[in-house]
Amino acid sequence: MSLLPEPRYPTVTEIVASARALAVRHPGVCVLRQIGVSRAGRPLHLLSVGRARRAVLVVAGAHANEPTGGSTLLAVAARVLRQPQLRSGTSWHFLLCADPDGASLHVTPAPRSLFDYHLGFFRPAGPEQPEWSPAVLPPDRLPPETRALTGVIDELRPYLQVTLHGTDLGGSWVQLTGDIPGLAEPFAKSAAELHIPVETGSSDAAGWPATGPGVHVMPAAGAGPAYPSLPADDARHSTWYHVHRYGGLTAVVEVPMWASDLVDDPAPHPAPAAAMRRLAGRLLRDTLTVERVLSDASPRLEGADGPLLRATRWALELVPGLAADWTCTPPAGHTMAYIGSVDAFARRLPLRAAAMLLRVLQETDDRAAPRLERLVATWSEAFADRFRARWVPLEHQVEHQARTVVAAALHARDRAA
Repeated sequence: MSLLPEPRYPTVTEIVASARALAVRHPGVCVLRQIGVSRAGRPLHLLSVGRARRAVLVVAGAHANEPTGGSTLLAVAARVLRQPQLRSGTSWHFLLCADPDGASLHVTPAPRSLFDYHLGFFRPAGPEQPEWSPAVLPPDRLPPETRALTGVIDELRPYLQVTLHGTDLGGSWVQLTGDIPGLAEPFAKSAAELHIPVETGSSDAAGWPATGPGVHVMPAAGAGPAYPSLPADDARHSTWYHVHRYGGLTAVVEVPMWASDLVDDPAPHPAPAAAMRRLAGRLLRDTLTVERVLSDASPRLEGADGPLLRATRWALELVPGLAADWTCTPPAGHTMAYIGSVDAFARRLPLRAAAMLLRVLQETDDRAAPRLERLVATWSEAFADRFRARWVPLEHQVEHQARTVVAAALHARDRAA
């Protein structure tokens, strides 16, 4: 795996400072305001460019471990300011970080390898994720970050919400809650120019129809989820779908930190069902390894219930149902790309649980920490080797995501006109 040769991802504080500087330089066009606070009292900021009623909302930082979005958001804001035609009849609004508490816990701003990335890894449990909490919590228990996000949607009624996501290792793809005709072509062109593979069989969009390579549209109401056991598998229960009550739609733009040229193979897999059973078996075995470490350490962690430990347990609890989904139901895809994406998913889930548990054990200098660190290192290296990981330059991550945001806004505007 290649080393990181360029600057780190900015912190939330730095993103806010950059947005504030834009507002100061363009007082007649830009406004920066606070729209709420996190559970820990951190402010949630919205940068607005323009005042037109027709609006685009761009959201960064919904997942703490996906850091590219903050840089992309600033790049798009600067582009909108440089190109007045982009704000002709359209206002742009940027939620700088949807989960600042989570961002404070993911502490790998300049990962030099996949192992380095996991040493500071954090991704909250589902009920604590701003976009997905409505899928697992009743309305009266939603976190303040979720209420702030839906409040902005209610205020702006955007014709398009773009939420900026990313993957540690893989390719780029887009998930849409409604079709945006014409988006597939500029998306594919951008990825090709920047040497970023298009993930044509993403397990995140399993069972979703595609309007072009890597551009997936949420299936019609009533279609069953590909993985029934996952509590947040139906996007209609997330904040992605909140814009639909105002006639809008959401685009989720994913970009990889490390790319794999193995994720875009559309050829049929020779034995997809057997491959799914094999991957389910490995997922169960790897998860059991982490569970044994947790079980051994639990007496020494009595009373501990921080976000890292909650996220570890939540990730581990997902595995039995997911493995059953893969074993007992027909595969949602039959291509080499799809089976490869499931392979990555099966590696990613126990690796993330192990990485977060490692941080918990390191905080108490637990005797199990050195052994678990070796496991995280071994799994990270195997993940990178299996998919021939290569680093995507940060400026390419940002440029591709920014281009896709702008293309989605322009094509969705034509759709909404």
